[in-house]
Amino acid sequence: MNKYFPEEARKGLSSKGSDIIQEIGIDIIKGVVFDVLTGKNLRDSTELLTRKRIITLNVATLAMMVRGASADKNFVKNLPEEAYKKLSGGGLKKDERWLMQWVLGLTDKAFQNVLRDETAGIEKYKTDYLKITERAIVEFKKDYGELTGKISLTKTDSAALDWNFLVQLMNTIGSQTLAIRGSDKSTFGKLFEKLMLGALLSILGFEMVDKNNVAKPTNVFWLSSRADKRESDATLLYKPGKGIRFDIGFIGRGNPEISLDKVSRFEKEVEFGRQKWYMGTIIIVDRIGKNSRIEELAKAIDGHIVQMSGAYWPVQVAKILKNTFGYDNPILHTKPNKIDAYLKAKVGSVNFEKILNTRAFAEELKKPESPATEEEIVD
Repeated sequence: MNKYFPEEARKGLSSKGSDIIQEIGIDIIKGVVFDVLTGKNLRDSTELLTRKRIITLNVATLAMMVRGASADKNFVKNLPEEAYKKLSGGGLKKDERWLMQWVLGLTDKAFQNVLRDETAGIEKYKTDYLKITERAIVEFKKDYGELTGKISLTKTDSAALDWNFLVQLMNTIGSQTLAIRGSDKSTFGKLFEKLMLGALLSILGFEMVDKNNVAKPTNVFWLSSRADKRESDATLLYKPGKGIRFDIGFIGRGNPEISLDKVSRFEKEVEFGRQKWYMGTIIIVDRIGKNSRIEELAKAIDGHIVQMSGAYWPVQVAKILKNTFGYDNPILHTKPNKIDAYLKAKVGSVNFEKILNTRAFAEELKKPESPATEEEIVD
């Protein structure tokens, strides 16, 4: 089946950060960053990008089935069996594995949860899947009658349109859509977490530096990479002995345990160079549930929680820096009805290319998307 999948749509099977940046460009990235800075939901800003990817792959899957059925009248009927054999054999590239899973109504996460990552369970699952599908088709014929027709892409590529074709198509694109939504949420989240912090701290007047080459630890910050175990997402050094750690996550109120983990991981003092630093903590999340204990726990480590769902939340961050260090920033003296224009101008002046060229991003952008959790998919 892989050979019938349109080559021009194959790039949609991957959503690494580098692919996203190349596709959407810096101008759209700036627009998304501005939207989030002014309280809009990241997912609202990226929904059209996700929808485009889903539609592209849905149509490519339809084309694969029509082309395959045109070459072999038993192609659609044999799809689950072929997918089972490919998955059982292992050694598939990610895009091939995804296609085979989708044909069986699976996503990566479902494969982990339902089959527990064991290929031995695929045969039973495949058998059960075929039985359920056959039973459903019998019921559909009884309830709605026979489905007949023909679907054509070209004069040479056409397939008989019946219940078997339609049910297999819907099962496949249903799993496909769920997988793409989950992976895009995860990929966009990881990409924009560091972009947001880099932009925010630049807008507030701090200079981004290399952690391993800090000439003067005053009014500077760096973004952390995955190699920096248990380090915050960004570290700000205000002046010798005083700094702030930032952690950010597009975490909704439905995932309070993740937010709580962010609060509990930091100490009040750290060693940097030969000096002991007092470090405050600012944790930035999407939303906090009404009954969450996260704000109380944050206070225990002299930390603060900021919700991105709040309009002009960068002002709240600036107020925390003012109260903590006495650091003043023009945004605190900007009239509420002028903040929109102020932030838009500041976002336009941020050097996003520099942020994207940091070590933290170099690692993140090359990393392929990972299976989303069920919370990431449905939240």
